[in-house]
Amino acid sequence: MRALVIDDSRAIRSILGNIMKDLGFEVSDAKHGLDALERLKQNGPIELALVDWNMPEMNGFDFVTAVRGNPAFKAMFLVMVTTETEMSQVAKAIEAGANEYIMKPFTKEMIAEKLRLLGMNV
Repeated sequence: MRALVIDDSRAIRSILGNIMKDLGFEVSDAKHGLDALERLKQNGPIELALVDWNMPEMNGFDFVTAVRGNPAFKAMFLVMVTTETEMSQVAKAIEAGANEYIMKPFTKEMIAEKLRLLGMNV
């Protein structure tokens, strides 16, 4: 399975990337939503994207909206991984098409549990 880690923090991309590799994923990363859309255009659909909310160029919410507007990516799981803790933000992300929502700071166990809830074998 392939995962795309989208976060403007190199450290977070590295931490999440290592967790996802430990969980058996082939991982690529992007530093913002536009970068991620370009990677999807080049590499085709993937199984999972872990998306930060607050990023330059294109934020995570706009990325989720763009992906859900493209039928080619209908089956892709989108998980927000963010510092946004307001319930209104969680609801907004889920309404836009995010499948799950993880608040930073996170653990490998938290991520694995959310992926199991989505039906992924991790």
